Amino acid sequence: MDQIANQPEAMNQGAPRPALKVLLAGPRGFCAGVDRAIKIVEQALDRWGAPVYVRHEIVHNRFVVEGLQAKGAVFVEELDEIPDDGQPVVFSAHGVPKSVPAAAEARQMLFLDATCPLVSKVHREAERHHAGGSHILLVGHAGHPEVIGTMGQLPEGSVTLVEDAEAAATVQPPEGPLAYATQTTLSIDDTTEVLDVLRARFPHLSAPVKEDICYATTNRQAAVKAIAERCELIVVVGAPNSSNSVRLREVAEKAGCPRAVLIQRGRDFDPSLADGLSTIGITAGASAPEVLVEEVIARLRERFDVVTEDVTVAEERIVFNLPRPLRAPAPTAAE
Repeated sequence: MDQIANQPEAMNQGAPRPALKVLLAGPRGFCAGVDRAIKIVEQALDRWGAPVYVRHEIVHNRFVVEGLQAKGAVFVEELDEIPDDGQPVVFSAHGVPKSVPAAAEARQMLFLDATCPLVSKVHREAERHHAGGSHILLVGHAGHPEVIGTMGQLPEGSVTLVEDAEAAATVQPPEGPLAYATQTTLSIDDTTEVLDVLRARFPHLSAPVKEDICYATTNRQAAVKAIAERCELIVVVGAPNSSNSVRLREVAEKAGCPRAVLIQRGRDFDPSLADGLSTIGITAGASAPEVLVEEVIARLRERFDVVTEDVTVAEERIVFNLPRPLRAPAPTAAE
C-alpha cells in the first residue's frame, strides 16, 4: 500500500520543475535589540532556573515566544499575575511605562529590562524635551507597546499621539514649545510625510538629536526597496502584530512590487502563489529568526527549481550589552 501511495509523489519528483529566482533581501531578520532581548531571557533561565516571567511578548514573534516557553519562560500581561516566588521578570524589548518598574520595585521583584537601547534613547529624548518645557508630538501607532511605553515615560497630558499625515494636519497641541519623537519601527516614507506636515504647521518644532527610526528598520526597508521592482511577489516573514514587519509589506508594494504577503512561517506559506512567476523576493522582520526564512525557501523548493540571490544594502555589526545583573558573575552555591 505504501508503494502505491507514494507513486504519484515519485512521479512528481521526476517531472521537471519550473525555474524560480528568489532574491533574498539583506539585512533581514533579527536586529541587535531583538537578539539582546532573547539572550536576556535565555541567560536568566540559565542563571535562576525556571520559571522566568516575561511581561508581554518579549518580541513580536510566536515562534520565538513558543521556543522560550519550552525552555521555562512564563509570559504574562501584567505584574499582578506573577507570584511572590523570588523569580525574575523580564520587560519586553518594546519598553514599558515608568509605572511598571516602579511597581516591580515596590514588590521587591528582581527585574531585567530588555527594552531595546534605541527605544530607551527615544524615552530619554522625550524626557529631555519635556524637562525643557516642550510638549511632545509622538508619531506612532495607537496601542503599540512601544508607543504605550514612550508615552508612559512622562506625566499624563505631556504627549500627543499623531498617527498619520491626516492627523498631523489637524492636531491641536497646547500653546508653547513643541518637540517630536517617533516610534522606532515606522515606515520612513510615511513618517517623512507626517513630519513635513508638522514642520509646515509648527516651524519651531524641535527634533531629536538623532532620528528615532532605528537603523534596523531603515536597513530592512532599504533592502526591500532594492529588490521591489525586480520582483513579482515579495514574501515578508513576520508576525501580524509586528510593526516593522507590517511596514515591510507596505513598503514592498509602494516601491513597485505588484504583490507582497506577510506570513508567520514556512508552514503558513502556499508556494502556489509563485506559480507563473519568474522572480520573487523574501525578507523578514526584525523579530523573525533566519530559520523561518529557510522554511519558506524549503517550501518553494518542493514546487520549483529555486536559485537564490542575496541583495545586501548594508552590513550590520551592532551588538548591545546585556543588563548589569547578567554581566555580573553568577553567585556560587556557597553564596
